[in-house]
Amino acid sequence: MDLRTSPAFLRGMTQNRHPSRRDALRLAGLSAAGLALAACGVQGQRVAPPAQDAVAGYWSGKKKNGALRFANWPLYIDKDGSKYPSLEKFTAESGIKVTYQEPIQDMTTWFGKIQPLLAANQDIGYDLMVMTNGIHLGRAIDLGYLVPLDHAKLPNFAANASPSVKNPVWDKNNTYTIPWTVGVTGIAYNPKYVDGDITSIQELWNPKYKGKIGMMLDVQEVANFGMFALGIDPDKSVQADWEKAAAKLQEQRDAGLVRKYYENDYVDALVRGDIWITMAWSGDIFQQITEGENLRFVVPEEGGTIWTDNMCIPKTAQNPVDALTLMDYVYRPEIAQMLVEYINYITPVPATKDLVLAHAGQEKGEDRKFLEEVAASPLIYPSDADLARLRSYKSLSSAEEKVYEGLFQPITQG
Repeated sequence: MDLRTSPAFLRGMTQNRHPSRRDALRLAGLSAAGLALAACGVQGQRVAPPAQDAVAGYWSGKKKNGALRFANWPLYIDKDGSKYPSLEKFTAESGIKVTYQEPIQDMTTWFGKIQPLLAANQDIGYDLMVMTNGIHLGRAIDLGYLVPLDHAKLPNFAANASPSVKNPVWDKNNTYTIPWTVGVTGIAYNPKYVDGDITSIQELWNPKYKGKIGMMLDVQEVANFGMFALGIDPDKSVQADWEKAAAKLQEQRDAGLVRKYYENDYVDALVRGDIWITMAWSGDIFQQITEGENLRFVVPEEGGTIWTDNMCIPKTAQNPVDALTLMDYVYRPEIAQMLVEYINYITPVPATKDLVLAHAGQEKGEDRKFLEEVAASPLIYPSDADLARLRSYKSLSSAEEKVYEGLFQPITQG
């Protein structure tokens, strides 16, 4: 791939950021809080995790068909002109022709489109899709809409995936999903206005930054940070913890510390100096740094949020073996390298770092500089210490969702 065709390189040349996966949420005009509300109307019967014989029963007799229909978010795979190099390589090696499309703009719209079809056992038009962990993916799992994976056919995932993406709390043993890519919610700040290094989440409650603090509109995001500030692990939290976190966040709001509860527009506000310190997504800040902006990103000592966009197979898939084949293929380090050099979010394959560095050694000028930045960035290759402080969103039942939203939505949208 010519690096000059990658979004990150073009961002550096044009100073005009291409839409990211998170931009798509903002452009759709839907906050994550609104997404959560829409999900509450989904009806269906929850299912228990599949027994091993049920997994074997599903996959028994299924064969490769030589075709795959893949649904993803926009600008979320390596691209060179009109071609997708990693997919072309996959087709050449496997004989599986991929029809790749980018119909996913936000989880509510996507889930609203596929849910009636899956409930009626009808084909959604795709064999593989990428869904973000959270309310919608949780419902897809609970309602039995996803195929349990045959891990015997995922040797590259077993060998090359980071331990941090295995056995997530919201999908035990990666029963239904494996990550496409990963992101982190931490703290970003503008050193032009902030003295010294930021290390603690408590700085988001520091009166000296009154009116210059950014928080997120997303209910799950802001709730996690309220819990981190109190030393509560969101993964293990209960209603009493949510109430304490809501009170902590309400104190912050009542004191006038928060300038605004942001969607993706926090980035421009941070660059302009409208806010000095804010909750932030790792990929957004890496993109700004590669454009030359002097910003900092940190996983606070109390904790940060890790979220994943996950590959999964809908239960009405027509080509599930072909889908599973691609899922394992992208966990080959040399293929994951192609993806991380283009996507610029955390890769679930840590062995790619050495490959990116080796690639940098073969390039010159701006191409080399860019690849060195990718390999050196803790926003793409977090340290073990950072990973140890990361937690996911709380997995919620339908009844818990209503309580959760009732506590946190009035803070961000009041």
